[in-house]
Amino acid sequence: MASPNDKESAAKPSNFLRQVIERDLEQGTYAQRHWNGAPGDAAFQQAGAVDPARIRTRFPPEPNGYLHVGHAKSICLNFGLAQDYQGICHLRFDDTNPEKEEQEYVEGIKDAVQWLGYGWDANGASHLYQASDYFDFMYRTAEYLIEAGLAYVDEQTPEEMRTNRGDFSRPGVDSPCRSRSIDENRQRFREMRDGKLEDGKAVLRAKIDMASPNINMRDPTIYRIKHAEHHNTGNKWCIYPMYTFAHPIEDALENITHSLCTLEFEDQRPFYDWLLDRLAEGGLVNTPHPRQYEFARLNLTYVVTSKRKLRQLVDEKVVSGWDDPRMPTIVGLRRRGFTPESLRLFADRIGVSKADSWIDYSTLEIALRDDLDPKAARAMAVLEPVKMVITDWDEVMGPGHLEPCSAPVHPHDPNRGRRDFMFGRELWIERTDYEDAPPKGFFRLFPGNKVRLKYGYVIECTGATRDASGALAEVQAKLVPDTKSGTPGADAVKVKGNITWVGVADGVKAEVRLYDRLFSVPQPGTGDKDFLDEINPDSLKVVTAYVEPSLGKAHADEKFQFERHGYFVADRKEHSADGGKPVFDRVTGLKDSWGK
Repeated sequence: MASPNDKESAAKPSNFLRQVIERDLEQGTYAQRHWNGAPGDAAFQQAGAVDPARIRTRFPPEPNGYLHVGHAKSICLNFGLAQDYQGICHLRFDDTNPEKEEQEYVEGIKDAVQWLGYGWDANGASHLYQASDYFDFMYRTAEYLIEAGLAYVDEQTPEEMRTNRGDFSRPGVDSPCRSRSIDENRQRFREMRDGKLEDGKAVLRAKIDMASPNINMRDPTIYRIKHAEHHNTGNKWCIYPMYTFAHPIEDALENITHSLCTLEFEDQRPFYDWLLDRLAEGGLVNTPHPRQYEFARLNLTYVVTSKRKLRQLVDEKVVSGWDDPRMPTIVGLRRRGFTPESLRLFADRIGVSKADSWIDYSTLEIALRDDLDPKAARAMAVLEPVKMVITDWDEVMGPGHLEPCSAPVHPHDPNRGRRDFMFGRELWIERTDYEDAPPKGFFRLFPGNKVRLKYGYVIECTGATRDASGALAEVQAKLVPDTKSGTPGADAVKVKGNITWVGVADGVKAEVRLYDRLFSVPQPGTGDKDFLDEINPDSLKVVTAYVEPSLGKAHADEKFQFERHGYFVADRKEHSADGGKPVFDRVTGLKDSWGK
């Protein structure tokens, strides 16, 4: 029977994963599977209870760094599909490598998932798991494989194992340890567990086929020795399962139906199925067992997503940290001013496929603009300020007079009210709005030309003053009376130029950080190039600007459209309002100008 969510999911663009899920739901592939009683899931601990979730997906990050935009796609995919098909998505930490994992990253991952709008609680239970929850069970499965003659302890050196594994042109060679007896393998594996062997002295391997054309099936390693403290289990274990061994077991114990991975795991799928088939034969996991499906990872231009390279950027202080607004990490994107909605929209638009391809960075920015446009309050800001003096102001309007002006907070939503600011004798304007000798098509300020100061008056430029170096120091103009915006005389004088400004009397000085793409080439680090040599030298420019008074009370993380300039956000770490230090970061321009 169709559910309300089926209609909603059908309205979204189909893809091969949706087709797989819909086929399984129609055929009832997992409809009668029973709950295994995964640790921590108190609501369904009762053995034999039918699993209430129509589908189960999982997001299984390793807590060894901060998540990036590629992980955001995976989060949106796994949690989004579970929502659309009345299922449940698990958040599971792949903490099988104790030397690289930290609690800081665990908390950062949880925060990223929640910020994107998803959660792991369902049906009164938490579906937050970690691989280390299953270490006892994984050890039992390893001993089962030994007892079934399907695993053995190998004590070749790493170099010998690598050589004897063969390659694409020649089969592997059996290890001298492959013919050990079951009793000997069991005893030696327990000695590994009990800390009697040093790191690297032995591994446990699955016994499959050393001549397999798939090198991943040539007796893969499933356990290795690591005398290292684990952030969750402490020093209980000195042997740890390999990810390729742990992952399918975790999926099976958690009743995952559709295990979604990126394409680099495609060659591992035969082992995934082999292992679960063998464990099912021993009655250790349920059937039908989960199925793995692979999709293309996100390749985004002008970005690197390698954890090693991202860490290098941080360690070598190319950026200020993991949350530097130029970083593709979720914490960096968040500080840059990206919204959860914009990343979910981006994920929907790029879709899911099996073919690797490059997504242009502008696609991400378009999704961001489309989300911010109806939300962001408008404001005026002058980023390259030069003073304009209206020389006849005191004569026309009276000495010291300040004329109140206003503008809508949002041009398409009058219910959001208006913002107020003062027009006076001295104003800040953009340095680029003046030319002594204007080029063709320049309709802003030059001697003799009239322009409208937006939301204020029409003025006529009379000239400018330059300093000893020739730099523009001041622009002079005269007021055209009775032309204030919103008054009957506003249309009396026709002008082609309309420029933004900030009053000297009530303008607020602010630090504005003009962020741009971190790399200057679409695919940094490809070929024999060092990605650090392709850093964009103009990825950050810091200016002292003047902003209208409404921005003086902006809250950290509040987004605005600076008219003419683009979208900006009050920095979520360093911005302070009401007489503090206003700091605004450029999120993105009003349109894509990269390379133009």
